[in-house]
Amino acid sequence: MGAKLFEPLTLRSLTFRNRIFVSPMCMYSAHEGCPTEWHLVHLGSRAVGGAGLVMTEATAVLSEGRISPWDTGLWNDQQKEAFAPIARFIAEQGAVPAIQLAHAGRKASTRRPWEKLPRPLTKEEGAWQPVAPSPLPFDEGYPTPRELSPEELSDIAQAFAEAARRAVEAGFQVVEIHMAHGYLLHEFLSPLANRRGDQFGGSFENRIRFPLMVAKRVREAVPAELPLLVRISATDWVEGGWDLDQSVEFARRLKEIGVDLIDCSSGGIVPSAPIPDYPGYQVPFAEAIRRQAEVPTGAVGLITTPEQAEQIVATGQADVVLMARELLRDPYFPLRAALRLGVEPDFWPVQYFRAKPRVADG
Repeated sequence: MGAKLFEPLTLRSLTFRNRIFVSPMCMYSAHEGCPTEWHLVHLGSRAVGGAGLVMTEATAVLSEGRISPWDTGLWNDQQKEAFAPIARFIAEQGAVPAIQLAHAGRKASTRRPWEKLPRPLTKEEGAWQPVAPSPLPFDEGYPTPRELSPEELSDIAQAFAEAARRAVEAGFQVVEIHMAHGYLLHEFLSPLANRRGDQFGGSFENRIRFPLMVAKRVREAVPAELPLLVRISATDWVEGGWDLDQSVEFARRLKEIGVDLIDCSSGGIVPSAPIPDYPGYQVPFAEAIRRQAEVPTGAVGLITTPEQAEQIVATGQADVVLMARELLRDPYFPLRAALRLGVEPDFWPVQYFRAKPRVADG
């Protein structure tokens, strides 16, 4: 009996060669929103390494929606053209090229994380005005964001749709909408960041209204044969915030729209949340949403070993694992995991034929 981790998965017309997906990871290395040679090598090496899906970092749908000036973007055709060779190379290696579309909301206009604190840019450094559901700063030292009008929300939803259209034209076969980690769409979901008094704030139905609008617009822009994913923070880890029960119901609504998989992360809406830090701490969210909302899910967070990843998918806790830090440490983790789990990897790069091991050698 083979490892479940290396059984193919089909969503709509696409079949993924295995259940190991590369999670979006910000590199803060773009130029005017365009990915560079760094992104080609960074993402391409994970495709060569055998992942089933390789997803780009959070890619802003508008200039003001970037976390930092060094984020990738997809609000113009120059950026689309810069992404095209990356998507093509990923696909040529047998992985599915994917892109995460995002808007940073009140967490926009910051320095790169390895630069001096505090994080927000100064005026001299080119800071811009962040926007949000309500004029509530993310943290001390962060600027107060400008509250978005209903008309602006429609424009932002359309920007997501236009970015999705460009993504498909660039060769990406999967689009993921970023609704997690305290960025704009998560800000609308969470009562900790959304204090609006109109149809986009207050009740659960009102708080999910704008994120659902975005999901509908993007689903319409992405061809029906291609999957649409959504990343959510399943809980804010703070009493009175967004929680798992709301996430389950929200996942049901997303499924009705045509979202094919929920990528289950957590946290990010406030800096002081007491977030656990142990292997698999977020996996129960993926399991609960998968079973209660009856939608495929992805598990994330401190997944570091082949045995751990296999256990998650083999026991039905999630349909896929999305890995980040371990794949930074080892781009060839999928190849190593296959051998460890007794699977002969048929995705070994042909150019590396001289080094191809056998399961018996592992």
